[in-house]
Amino acid sequence: MKQKIKIIVSGGGTGGHIYPAISIANALKQKHQDCEILFVGAEGKMEMEKVPAAGYDIVGLPIRGLQRSLSKENLKFFPRLLKSIWKAKAIVKGFEPDAVVGVGGYASGPLLHVAARLGVPALIQEQNSYAGITNKLLAKKAKKICVAYEGMERFFPKEKIVLTGNPVRKDLMEIESKREEALKHFDLNPDKKTILIVGGSLGARTINNSVLNSLDAISQSGVQVIWQTGKFYIEKVKKELENWDLPNLKFTDFLSRMDLAYAAADIVISRAGAGTISELCLVEKACILVPSPNVSEDHQTKNAMALVNKDAAVMVKDAEAEVNLIPQALDLINKEEKCAQLAKNCKLLAKPDAADDIAEHILAMI
Repeated sequence: MKQKIKIIVSGGGTGGHIYPAISIANALKQKHQDCEILFVGAEGKMEMEKVPAAGYDIVGLPIRGLQRSLSKENLKFFPRLLKSIWKAKAIVKGFEPDAVVGVGGYASGPLLHVAARLGVPALIQEQNSYAGITNKLLAKKAKKICVAYEGMERFFPKEKIVLTGNPVRKDLMEIESKREEALKHFDLNPDKKTILIVGGSLGARTINNSVLNSLDAISQSGVQVIWQTGKFYIEKVKKELENWDLPNLKFTDFLSRMDLAYAAADIVISRAGAGTISELCLVEKACILVPSPNVSEDHQTKNAMALVNKDAAVMVKDAEAEVNLIPQALDLINKEEKCAQLAKNCKLLAKPDAADDIAEHILAMI
């Protein structure tokens, strides 16, 4: 392989796309030090902030998705798409990459489309068990497609598929050794069981309402709770808890140390984003998944069922969660054998070397 190589990583929109992309970039840098990486994202999306914070350059395209409801914004879709294709062409010709990587999200469409037409080899990383529209459209142009779930030949040419898993953050390896530090960090009692409740960085309204509906049950359970509300909901939660004395409930808008949160937890309640599921498998935790109904093709339910069908997770439907979620969690946490079985089966699905494996495929393509 030549000494200096250039790679474009494109996609984003959510943490589920961005953090795996950064993990892949980090793995590429480790394997090939003289590797120049440029990210291409969507203007105004979170990758424009998170990627520079990780130490990489990023360029934004004006691309936006179609709104599901009737909206004037949809009239701007095709002009934005054409502008994005034109800008992507200028980026690819100017940067002259040896390969491009698409991780899903709006920006990866125009970029990989242009790169393929210009003869640049492309690799797609599909995080979900149900392929997104962008990746399905790009599959014909890609040389390799790295997936996290079995059975993806329903969406992609079988000969291009490689089962690698989803990249996860390195700090989640070996969290058992961090348990004592975690209990101190969250000021928890080592003799009590702990439920970790997360709804993503923005928060999940259904999950938050489920907790607020069950404050009596939580206060009487003797169980400790670490609860990430998300920044959109923190003020509402503070107001609701003003008149409650709940020393066993620790809540915050954002958990900066997810490694310690996982280390402290006996069970986890979470949405079913692909990245989160990959983390849960890696950290070997019994979990209750509440798939978001507000995602394309209901892919979170399909992600969750991939675990449920292997007795590696419990699922509660979003529509039933506000009544059933916390009672079910308080019941599960006291069934030690069931929790151990779920965690063990979860661990069997973990792919701790995913970022390294994907990086190897990208370099092999070059």
